[in-house]
Amino acid sequence: MAKLKEKGINPGLAVIIVGDDPASRVYVNNKKKACEYCGIKSEEYALPEGTTQEELLKLIEELNGRDDISGILCQLPVPEHISEEAVINAIDPKKDVDAFHPVNVGKIMVGNYDFVPCTPAGVMELIHESGIDVSGKECVVVGRSNIVGKPQAMLLLHENGTVTICHSRTKDLAEKTKNADILVAAVGKPNFITGDMIKPGAVVIDVGINRMPDKKLCGDVEFETAEKIAGAITPVPGGVGPMTIAMLMKNTVKAAIVNKTK
Repeated sequence: MAKLKEKGINPGLAVIIVGDDPASRVYVNNKKKACEYCGIKSEEYALPEGTTQEELLKLIEELNGRDDISGILCQLPVPEHISEEAVINAIDPKKDVDAFHPVNVGKIMVGNYDFVPCTPAGVMELIHESGIDVSGKECVVVGRSNIVGKPQAMLLLHENGTVTICHSRTKDLAEKTKNADILVAAVGKPNFITGDMIKPGAVVIDVGINRMPDKKLCGDVEFETAEKIAGAITPVPGGVGPMTIAMLMKNTVKAAIVNKTK
């Protein structure tokens, strides 16, 4: 970070949270701590639940125009009276460190991107750091959200994986997942993927984070049965979650460099 600052590149992240959703508050606090750890300037805008869409978009417009803010993130979900699409579209694509703007989504599709959504990026980082080669592997992504499932599939495809996307209408899901060399679970249902749905020796990456009635966290994969079958598996908590935050920091730094040279 010191070398960047010597070049006049000073990453700054603006995080907007509307309302007082407890999970969103935890995420925002974690992002703030990560910025402090990395030496990235962060600004938090905690807006009341009743904030209008017009007020929120005006704030985003102001942040778009500030040279000292390289990345803008609006914590989702926002209250129902605010359009998520309008919020995402309002953020300057060059400051869109979540990579949700249609411009950045399109760039991911063609493989010429500056930013990748933080969770799929974190999954790929885990794969790379573990020395796993995606090329030629059967990759199955369970979940088709715009935030995780779809971009995850594209990133695996860009590395020459053979990718299957499964979802709520998929027939014979277990048949598909048992064929996966690399299985990414991102469906948002606790313990949804069980050990008997996994190919022996497969790489299993659990994106899910679900809070159970006893307040404990669990993923979309039933860890106890899956770890006996998988060759490698991520835990929940402590697996993909920290990587998501790390990739946000990486995107913020990259945004500072992109905006400095634009």
